[in-house]
Amino acid sequence: EERRRRRRATAKYRTAHATRERIRVEAFNVAFAELRRLLPTLPPDKKLSKIEILRLAICYISYLNHVLDV
Repeated sequence: EERRRRRRATAKYRTAHATRERIRVEAFNVAFAELRRLLPTLPPDKKLSKIEILRLAICYISYLNHVLDV
């Protein structure tokens, strides 16, 4: 446990961790941008938060299911 704590305190470990985190966050943001691009909104360039994108996606999927059922 102590060795692990000391290893995490090294600059090399922190730099590697920060790099991995930046890559993870960038991939996350790219996925949200792609999902946002697929959702219809007015105006089309309206800025949406991540939670708004998820809620809109849920509503849009429900709407598409309803259209298919009719």
